[in-house]
Amino acid sequence: MSIEFRDVSFSYLPEHPVLNDVSFRLEPGRVLGVLGRTGSGKTTLSRLVFRQYDAGEGAVEVGGMDVKAMKLAGLRGRVGMVTQDVQLFNAPLRENLALFDRSIGDDRLIESLTALRLGPWYASLPDGLDTVLASGGDLLSAGEAQLVAFARVLLRGPDLVILDETSSRLDPATERLVERAVDRLMEGRTAIVIAHRLATLGRVDDLMIMEGGRVVEHGSRQALASDPDSRYSSLLRTGMEEVLA
Repeated sequence: MSIEFRDVSFSYLPEHPVLNDVSFRLEPGRVLGVLGRTGSGKTTLSRLVFRQYDAGEGAVEVGGMDVKAMKLAGLRGRVGMVTQDVQLFNAPLRENLALFDRSIGDDRLIESLTALRLGPWYASLPDGLDTVLASGGDLLSAGEAQLVAFARVLLRGPDLVILDETSSRLDPATERLVERAVDRLMEGRTAIVIAHRLATLGRVDDLMIMEGGRVVEHGSRQALASDPDSRYSSLLRTGMEEVLA
């Protein structure tokens, strides 16, 4: 499923523009990494695709259709999004995965965890699908909460996945689980990865760098990495791990 932004501008407040005349196209099946400092507009892009907000000017198209012309439930059925802040409910893992949809059987829930290579993690839980998760996330680490979010998305089989990069401060074991789950979740799908670390960008096909709500660099990751004059190449040379201020 393709994504296209055409001359998109957006402001949360009239006097504070967040996106300024943003245009780009992501072809079906490709993965786009979006890089930029805090306030550059990265997360706003995902909110416009998911229709948490509508563009003030220009058009956002998913699969060739303006998102404003799509039914919200239909759009969100095709787009899966995982953010850094995962909402957990004070309920069993079963309900947290299925989001209280009783039509989703236990077999499907376990299949989603297995597909994400999370079988050993699931086996470590004290009561399996009956393990009660606290709404504050006390039982699970930040990384483990994101594993639950990945399984939620996989259960719905979206055409497009948007990932607001996982926490950079995970213990090594959980980080390996998260990395494997991300790879599996993006298989055969169009994806946008909002990146906070250069290390995350090894899996993306295309790269876009944003500054002040504008696209300042966009192209194939490999081409930009091999261009000594590109901003991305400069970041790689300096060895910057964190690109957010």
